[in-house]
Parts: sequence; C-alpha cells; structure tokens
Amino acid sequence: MREEPHGEITELLLAWSGGEASALDKLIPMVYAELRRLAHRYMRDQPLDHTLETSALINEAYLRLIDSSRVPWQDR
Repeated sequence: MREEPHGEITELLLAWSGGEASALDKLIPMVYAELRRLAHRYMRDQPLDHTLETSALINEAYLRLIDSSRVPWQDR
C-alpha cells in the first residue's frame, strides 16, 4: 500500500533536516504538485471573470512559504 503524500512529505522533510540533501530533490516536486492541486481546487470556486491564474497563485504561496529576506536574490 502506498503511503499518503503528506506522510511522505513529512518523512522527506525530516530526512532533509537531518542532513540528507537528496531528500530535497524528491520533496520539491511533491510540494509543487500539492500546491497545484490545492490551487486548482481553489480556482474552481472562483467567478468565471477572475484574472488570477493557477501558476500565479502557486508562486504567491511559495513566496509566502519562504523567508524571502534570507534568499540571496543577486545574480539569478
């Protein structure tokens, strides 16, 4: 039986915080997929004339999740 996505995400977060760098490579696509799923569900309930796109909603959620004051925005 396959583990619930949230449980797997929790396990990967624990592994990453424990120093397993490869866990991040598995974690990011899972978190992105979950954000997309939530955004699609949210957007489905919006009026037809709304202007916010799913990808913009995901990007906004990501920026709120990270501490942008600690991200080195120089170069790329």
